[in-house]
Amino acid sequence: MKHLIYPLILLLAGPPAIAQDIDKIITKPYVDRLIKTLSSDEMQGRATFSPGIDKAASFIEKEFKEIGLQPLQGEKGYRQTFYKYQVKPLSSDVTVNGAKVASENILVVGNQAAENKFSNANSDAAISLDPAKPFREQYRALARSKKRQLILVDPKFKAEFKQLQDYAGRGTNLDEKDLQGDNPAALVFVLTPETAVKEFSVSLRSSVKKMELFNVGGIIPGKSKAAELVIFSGHYDHLGIIPSSVAGQDSIANGADDDASGTTAMIALAKYYKKLNNNERTLIFVAFTAEEIGGYGASHFSKQLNPDHVVAMFNIEMIGKESKFGKHTAFITGYEKSDFGKILQKNLKGTEFTFHPDPYTEQNLFYRSDNATLAALGVPAHTISTDQIDIDKLYHTVKDEYSSLDVDNILFTIKAIAKSAISIVNGQDTPTRIPKLVQ
Repeated sequence: MKHLIYPLILLLAGPPAIAQDIDKIITKPYVDRLIKTLSSDEMQGRATFSPGIDKAASFIEKEFKEIGLQPLQGEKGYRQTFYKYQVKPLSSDVTVNGAKVASENILVVGNQAAENKFSNANSDAAISLDPAKPFREQYRALARSKKRQLILVDPKFKAEFKQLQDYAGRGTNLDEKDLQGDNPAALVFVLTPETAVKEFSVSLRSSVKKMELFNVGGIIPGKSKAAELVIFSGHYDHLGIIPSSVAGQDSIANGADDDASGTTAMIALAKYYKKLNNNERTLIFVAFTAEEIGGYGASHFSKQLNPDHVVAMFNIEMIGKESKFGKHTAFITGYEKSDFGKILQKNLKGTEFTFHPDPYTEQNLFYRSDNATLAALGVPAHTISTDQIDIDKLYHTVKDEYSSLDVDNILFTIKAIAKSAISIVNGQDTPTRIPKLVQ
């Protein structure tokens, strides 16, 4: 009887012992190595379509292989490849009320054709931005409209206009179907004191190039509930090179917090759950591409699976600094939309870590990250963050570097996510669904 009892004790003690070994699995040197590599100058800021993002993808693939993840369903390797067509401006000829507009006063957004000509006779009516309202707020609303339209912009918005002009010069990224319309969209913003348009004409020429993109993903198959999916994600792209007019000034936007920190968390969680090896549900770990230029990676990924099979999504974005709630805290976007956050906090009972509702609701963060596509389809898909977005002066600048990070904050947050997700991972808890957005 002694010989039977001893192995049984070991078997029963196994899972708790492994769970207690989180400090041995997710270590500070390990986390430090991941984020230091992803945010290094060698990655050149990880801009979509750049050699830097290819290097970052190769690094993540190597980590997934060492952890022992399987490729996503239907994929031969860890890269989930897809394509966009990049429409890049060559020339823009615009006249308003018979006068030719100087090229430096033209901003073209969302052009969907190599040759695109329209006028007041065959387009949506010309409009003017309200100088009393924030420029970017009006711009964002229009940028989603997919119209053929001329928009007059008051000179008071010159600084913001010029910033967006530089960004728009990189081009528009489209699916092949979007290039086949008879009346291709294009928004043409004109910086001018004019407030009324009697007539106008637009002639745009652009190059069109097929471009490769790739998410990097892997899975740990589930056991008794293998058809049910739990997703852990972070976006690994950033802004790349931001040209500087000052000689010798740093021009690499390393994106250490945004979102090398979240990608690091996703990789570390993959390592932890693979070692634990007790997930009843199938776990998917994915590094999304192109979040910064339209969320294309998350959108493509979401179309490859049935959202009804996704039980929860842990999207991790910017956990490199202490949150406004203090040490050992983070916030969850869309906290009130499901009981996801309550489940996580229940699993952290007795620990010093707490999750809070998003304190920046006016920023609309819930629909500004890679959780948005699946959330719109009803999945309890939430983003976990610690960033003080309202006062973060390093956000989207070349100063978002490794040296600005609090690696202990990243480490504590990763471990909190690992512990808080356990009842969802092992099939005990199922978060309530989020109301689908009306299409």
